[in-house]
Amino acid sequence: MRTVSRLRTRLGTVLPGVALVVLWSSGFVGAELGARYAEPLTLLSWRFVVGSLILLGVCAIVRPRFDRHEIGRQAVIGLLAVAVYLSACYIAVRHGVSGGTTSLIAALQPLLVAVAAGPFLGERTRPRQRIGLAIGLIGVGVVVSGGLSIGRAPTWAYLLVVVGVIALSGGTLLSRRWRTGSLLVSLATQTCTAAVTVTAASALTGQLRPPATTDFWFAVAWIALLSGLGGYGAFLLVIRRQGAVAVGTWLYLSPPTTMLWTWIMFGDRIGVLGFLGVLVTAAGVILAIIRTPAAGRDGRPG
Repeated sequence: MRTVSRLRTRLGTVLPGVALVVLWSSGFVGAELGARYAEPLTLLSWRFVVGSLILLGVCAIVRPRFDRHEIGRQAVIGLLAVAVYLSACYIAVRHGVSGGTTSLIAALQPLLVAVAAGPFLGERTRPRQRIGLAIGLIGVGVVVSGGLSIGRAPTWAYLLVVVGVIALSGGTLLSRRWRTGSLLVSLATQTCTAAVTVTAASALTGQLRPPATTDFWFAVAWIALLSGLGGYGAFLLVIRRQGAVAVGTWLYLSPPTTMLWTWIMFGDRIGVLGFLGVLVTAAGVILAIIRTPAAGRDGRPG
């Protein structure tokens, strides 16, 4: 019975994490699809509008309890972890920052969260987790090094990615600190907040009108459903069950998984360094994530 219970605990840790990695990484594929037909803010605006309509429809059926205090908190998280993070990354890529460079900068997010989780959340990282984080970062570097291209982007574009990573880290920490009972309310509020802010920015800059192509709407549906509802839903679930450090550690697998996505979708070649990086990153994540059953329940060391 103890073995069965331990297996269930491990599966309860691994399955949401795997879902997070796969769905979160799908957003980079959707971004590449959409970038062929529209500006970043146009794509993001309609992604958030579609996602908001779906979530509000679900809320109308389920009728969850909306608390004014909770909505305010989730709006702050949505502004940071959804609107600012994604807008910063999409705009930076549009202005010449390569995908590999963006992934490498974004890989600093788990380290920022791990450093801040102690004083901000009281979540101490164990030596095993710290070693796993370091190994994971090395693996990410190996993955992107083969195709890393600095490009000719202006300095502010690189700084924009850093701003996005800081915003995501802040949203991650606040989401863990402000845990609430309703995942649906959190996701709906965050998505609607992003829809309002990004759509307003698109309208002010004249980028709101969508192109009249089915390919654009396919890209919108892709990122709204897979990475928007699925990815951010899994993101919030893993934060609540495993902690802020854990969700950042899982995201180390995002660049390698994105590489697999682009291989499947676009036929991009995967070199030896790519495969090696996947193995190294996976080893680091396993080392940092797999814990004793007691520790795995709340994201704190046992």
